Amino acid sequence: MSAKMSANRYITVLALIGAMLLWASSFIALKYAFLHYDPMVVIFARMAIALLFVLLFFSKVFRSLDIRKEDLKYLSLMALFEPCLYFIFEAEALVNTTASQAGMITALLPVMVALGAWLWIGEKISTRIVAGGILAFVGAVWLSLGGEASSYAPHPLYGNMMEFLAMVMAVGYTLTLKHLSKRFKPLFLTAFQALVGSLFFLPFLLLPSTSLPVTFPTLPSVAVLYLGIGVSFGAYGLYNYGVSNILASEASLYINLIPVFAVILAYFLLDEQLGWDEIIGGMVILLGVYIAQSKAAVAVVDLETPKGV
Repeated sequence: MSAKMSANRYITVLALIGAMLLWASSFIALKYAFLHYDPMVVIFARMAIALLFVLLFFSKVFRSLDIRKEDLKYLSLMALFEPCLYFIFEAEALVNTTASQAGMITALLPVMVALGAWLWIGEKISTRIVAGGILAFVGAVWLSLGGEASSYAPHPLYGNMMEFLAMVMAVGYTLTLKHLSKRFKPLFLTAFQALVGSLFFLPFLLLPSTSLPVTFPTLPSVAVLYLGIGVSFGAYGLYNYGVSNILASEASLYINLIPVFAVILAYFLLDEQLGWDEIIGGMVILLGVYIAQSKAAVAVVDLETPKGV
């Protein structure tokens, strides 16, 4: 491996680790933001802030841009999966469950990506992936049933179900992103997500069920600003960069860092505690993911010839 390739690999790894840390911190920031602001207000604000921030790089985003008709299908699917549907499910999840449990559910994503690659492009799938996926799912159910209702997590089982659906959307996002990363730069893909997300969530502000803010307390406001710049721009930009340089299945392995980071951050910043049932459920999830992600089991996601889209 040349020195240049080694340096690029090092930067890619750092980018993916940074993205996972920022995404894990988003569970904490959302909890703080939801203490004062309506979830739809928070989601729209983070998208709009990310869009405004990315416009600072306007010339780089749209330099030598060549969008073909067939690209529009995948761009639309990517943005629909994430941020649109993903953020709806995640907002509902974080209102009803703890940041720690939601973070644990994200550990299912690498296995789900491998299964998605099997369904999407007919990748071969091993019995280890199936076994590990089932075990991880059982762990997620165990984790959810072990969660106790509280003022911060009134309906943990329902909230974890919503986080699982968010992970389904993340699978679709990861697969379409890998396809698009062959033609588009990470900065453009991040900008496109921010633009579509802003337009998608704007009408939600007009719904009678949405409570518009009249005051702007410091901590929740800083959390929203952080979600827009640090997460919607920073994390997605870093992840888009990482996926553009390595296989999607390999990049998805870094998702395993999210529950670790999320539990640590929730413990220190939200004083969240995990009961033994939740700890055991989390360990079962990680064990299932470990089994499924052995070298013999991991699916290679190339997406040269996607099916069913």
